[in-house]
Amino acid sequence: MIFDPTPIDAGPTSPITEGGSDEPAPPILRIENVSVTFGRPVLRDIDVAVPKGQTIAVIGESGCGKTVLLKTIVNLVRPTQGRVLFDNRNLATLSERELTRQRLRFGFVFQGAALFDSLSVYDNIAFALRGRHYRMDEQRIRQVVRDRLLEVGLSTDIVRLKPAELSGGMRKRVGLARAVAGNPEVMLYDEPTTGLDPIMSDVVNELMIATRRVHKVTSIVVTHDMKSAIKVADRVVMLYPIHRLAPGDRQILFDGPPSEILHSPDPRVTQFVKGEARERLMELSQGDAPEEY
Repeated sequence: MIFDPTPIDAGPTSPITEGGSDEPAPPILRIENVSVTFGRPVLRDIDVAVPKGQTIAVIGESGCGKTVLLKTIVNLVRPTQGRVLFDNRNLATLSERELTRQRLRFGFVFQGAALFDSLSVYDNIAFALRGRHYRMDEQRIRQVVRDRLLEVGLSTDIVRLKPAELSGGMRKRVGLARAVAGNPEVMLYDEPTTGLDPIMSDVVNELMIATRRVHKVTSIVVTHDMKSAIKVADRVVMLYPIHRLAPGDRQILFDGPPSEILHSPDPRVTQFVKGEARERLMELSQGDAPEEY
């Protein structure tokens, strides 16, 4: 597939269904009663089920545990309580070898792209494909690198360049090409539009939608960008920092379609969506600044 710059007007599609029925597919990922503590609680009693083919945007202010949640999903962080089931298997109970195999079913787009500075664009995308798990010869790897670059709208002329020679938007797209190269079933995005201008941010949004459509992946997008969340997601989950919750409050303040978050009756949700900082400024003036996770 060659990248088509024409905007994708259809927006997010419904989760993939089983056997052509109208029923959504069963969850490929279940986060059940998950809590994570690093000296103090970061996540508390998180319950989220992700149907196959769905795109979820996880939003919330700095310090609410969004990135920790991503790391917990692939067992880079182990829950203090609860469990993560991927394809009905508890990742925390797997051997290291089997866990590595399961992680290959995920693609991870890191904040800032996290490319290997000493490697060329080609070698960054080819890096995992040269591992024993994929068993690809170099001719096949060259074809995959070419195809993935074209998918994200980049010329194969850049394959010899190093990350430092790329613009921020190009690095993000190379990071996406690398994540998709192994044909993952689940894509995890950590702040994919951070640091980009509005036009390039929208290019990345369109690419996330195209990636889902072409590769039939399930996607979880951690973002502060409300425009991005509303555009790419079927469903928005909003987390709130635990230290700001009243006893007994759920950490998930909202879980539903993007259209409904714009009209949430919860003032905490409205303040975040509209970017209203008055209450936050009052807390900061009192020295109540959370650590960022």
